[in-house]
Amino acid sequence: MQKSVHTKEYKALRAELRSVREAAGLSQRDLAAKLDVPHSWVAKVEAGERRIDVVELAWLFAACGVDAATATSSLVARFARGGSHKGRAS
Repeated sequence: MQKSVHTKEYKALRAELRSVREAAGLSQRDLAAKLDVPHSWVAKVEAGERRIDVVELAWLFAACGVDAATATSSLVARFARGGSHKGRAS
């Protein structure tokens, strides 16, 4: 099995995080301040240079005012509809 960070699903997750942040009207610096992390942490997450775990995912969604359970459930459902977990990111 390949590392998930190299999959189309992880690429979609990163895109969703950026979209949620932007919809909340937050810059990367704004979100970083809410999370008490360096702004480079947010930039690296969105660029795929830093992998996040489920706890960090929940923190990111919450800081953007999004219900983490709903957002995560929606993402997982999209991944399930997308087929194989072996696809590489484009």
